[in-house]
Amino acid sequence: MHSDAISPDKSPQDAGPQPDADLQPDGSSESLRRVAVASFIGTAIEFYDFYIYGTAAALVLNEAFFPTLDPVNATLASFSTYAVAFAARPIGSVIFGHFGDRVGRKSVLVASLLLMGLSTALVGLLPGYSTLGIWAPILLILLRFLQGIGLGGEWGGAALLAVEHAPKKKRGMYAAFPQLGPSVGFFAATGVFWLLSAVLSDDAFRSWGWRVPFLLSFLLVGVGLFVRMRISETPVFAKVMDAQEASKVPTLDVLRRYPRELLLGAGGMIVAYGLFYTATTYCLAYSTGTLGVSRNTMLGLSLVACLFLAAGTWLAATRSDAAGRRKLILAGAGLAVVWGLVLFPLLDTEQPVLMALAIGGALFCMGVVYGPMGAYLPELFGTNVRYSGASLAYNLGGVLGGAVSPLVATRLQSAFGSSSVGWYVSAMAVVSLVCVLALPETRERELA
Repeated sequence: MHSDAISPDKSPQDAGPQPDADLQPDGSSESLRRVAVASFIGTAIEFYDFYIYGTAAALVLNEAFFPTLDPVNATLASFSTYAVAFAARPIGSVIFGHFGDRVGRKSVLVASLLLMGLSTALVGLLPGYSTLGIWAPILLILLRFLQGIGLGGEWGGAALLAVEHAPKKKRGMYAAFPQLGPSVGFFAATGVFWLLSAVLSDDAFRSWGWRVPFLLSFLLVGVGLFVRMRISETPVFAKVMDAQEASKVPTLDVLRRYPRELLLGAGGMIVAYGLFYTATTYCLAYSTGTLGVSRNTMLGLSLVACLFLAAGTWLAATRSDAAGRRKLILAGAGLAVVWGLVLFPLLDTEQPVLMALAIGGALFCMGVVYGPMGAYLPELFGTNVRYSGASLAYNLGGVLGGAVSPLVATRLQSAFGSSSVGWYVSAMAVVSLVCVLALPETRERELA
């Protein structure tokens, strides 16, 4: 359906207006601030964990775990272990979404944070190929898979935590807080690597320095748990539990009742993932490897680009309450179609200012798409399957747009040159544009 009307197979809690839909657990701004902080800190920590792997995969994991391969195949192998987590993320969506829709958002978010954080920290303790031989990459893949399971359950819960607590007219604004988590997580991950790269010799960085960002996850998990244990269950889900209307098998209900929203929502996310992982992970490997730009320079430029991502995310998410989610997502995807064609010509100049503009522009486009998605995807699904539906759509988009982007980009560049990668980015943007055009506007929907 393309309207906000209640379809015959949807129960009242899916779409019907409720008189108290905007009420909060205690009605206080302090409660809303606590929820906003908790959703922001949790996603920032989880995405820090996820992004340090991508940075390490671009810089050093090929040498530490695949030293017997030639440079191109070692890079592809490193990116393949990186892609494993994306394959695991829909599985995490099903597992955590099931319990999130049956037990509650809060307890599931605590579990996902623990799994993600501990898996990340253990990568920092894992011996390399020279010590464990073939078991080193095998264990690396296992830990990366567990990372993906954890992150697969994280985003949906964090977005729902903000959206289901927020007043109807401010859902986009409160959803902006978990959506800023990736910007801050990426900034922190890149910043730690940049600092280590600046103060350590190249040998020290490659032998043990790259492990430090992973080990910091032990500390960050403690911080995240402290914050999340202090929040309450969302009032919208509490009503579902009180009315005993929780779905018995949420994923099956999503597939039966919301197949269109699931597939088109996933398609809408493709460009966000494709832009991010092409502009960060792949461009980092391409610039340091093929172009010969120094590691410190590229990490510094990535830090600058993070500001573009945060600006696009906040601007689009907060504006979506007035302008509409769909309109801004379409604008971001349309801009990305154009930017894909200028990304690599700017990057290939090897001029730092133009390279920063190339990556920053791509991340700004990504932010404009990504910001409103924090409210848009949850609003597409009914309350009793919202965790599963939003998470699956989000993470299926990650498989299509994020998992394969560095792999496809590496092959395209080696076969057809860097401009072909830009065309690939533009093609992903067109796919997302078409998918979102087929979806309705949702900002006026009731969540109860």
